[in-house]
Amino acid sequence: MPQVVLMGTLDTKGPEYGWLRDRLRARGVSVLLVDTGTLDAPRVAPDIPREEVARAAGTDLATLRAHGDRGVAVTAMAHGAAAVLARLHAAGRLDGVLSVGGSGNSAISTSAMRALPVGVPKLMVSSMACGDVAPYVGGKDLTLMYSVVDIAGLNRVSLRVLANAADAIAGMAVGYAAGRPAPAGDRPVVGATMAGVTTRGVDAARERLAGLGYEVLVFHASGAGGRSLEAMAAGGLLAAVLDATLLEVSTGRLGGVGGAGPERLEAAGRAGVPQVVSLGALDMAKFGPAVPERLRHRHVHVHNPSVTVVRTSPAECAAMGREVAAKLRAATGPTALFVPLRGLSTLSVAGGVYHDPEADAALFEAVRAGLAGSAVELHELDADVNDPAFGRAMADRLHALAGGPARAAC
Repeated sequence: MPQVVLMGTLDTKGPEYGWLRDRLRARGVSVLLVDTGTLDAPRVAPDIPREEVARAAGTDLATLRAHGDRGVAVTAMAHGAAAVLARLHAAGRLDGVLSVGGSGNSAISTSAMRALPVGVPKLMVSSMACGDVAPYVGGKDLTLMYSVVDIAGLNRVSLRVLANAADAIAGMAVGYAAGRPAPAGDRPVVGATMAGVTTRGVDAARERLAGLGYEVLVFHASGAGGRSLEAMAAGGLLAAVLDATLLEVSTGRLGGVGGAGPERLEAAGRAGVPQVVSLGALDMAKFGPAVPERLRHRHVHVHNPSVTVVRTSPAECAAMGREVAAKLRAATGPTALFVPLRGLSTLSVAGGVYHDPEADAALFEAVRAGLAGSAVELHELDADVNDPAFGRAMADRLHALAGGPARAAC
């Protein structure tokens, strides 16, 4: 029988969790109820008590209560909950996880869910599931459902939302317990980054890699995509990385929408994963429908009704060149950087709205200086990033660095 783990603070949400447990059982799945509360007594009996969760975090409830600090308690219970979920998954006792709550329980439960592998069903019903949910999702396949009303009692709205959540996780758990979808064979897996302005070149690289025997996972350089790539590289799930699109680096530097955090471009190098990197989309930073006042004097381009981009300046390009070079120098695995001398995106080729030889030159020179004397290969091609020949050249070099499918298989 598929088993769903229900995880939450049973001192504040007991009736809701009791109702969910009954609903899940009626749907034909087994339930393990895990308590992550720390204050009042649980209002429904758990299968795994809070004391066990605290011990898994290397502490105990008395210590957490003595601190008198909610932040300390939430952090500790998140660590303990992650350890409990990992143990249950390793033992084959977890086919899905469901949690409901507000800010505190969302922080605990989503942190724990992110410790599970990609593919394990994870569903969080939260009053916080609107606005910026990146801190909750991270780089994992975590599903968020907005609760509409706060999780504070059973009423005509909350019951419908909770019923949908229970039915959804039950269905996912049944599918997960039945086995994985048919795999694409034992081909080594390559992670690649792409945006709309680098699609043609990455598609050429992807097709070449597929012909060479790899399975290619493409991540949209939208913030979440970069975080997912980093998480999979760090978790040993990728045999190689083709990081052709660094839009998240430039967006993060200018404070735009869709940065992937300060550790972007580090996980593959730290893990020793073979990687080929390019400078795709460093000619722009991404924002929402409007850009900040401080940047409105720039060349603002409307990409679509939800996304506008601004051109990066020569000074910003030089700074990004130094940043990219420093991160690649720190890599412990074979690394190559491909420089597209004729354009970083569809917008910066000759005649494009972002064609700026001065800014590009600042970027290229900073990269050359930053990589001088390092073990990082530097390949400068007289092509733009979307030239299919450029994409194929990156793919061929990645294949060589990875040693071919026979050696690269993960």
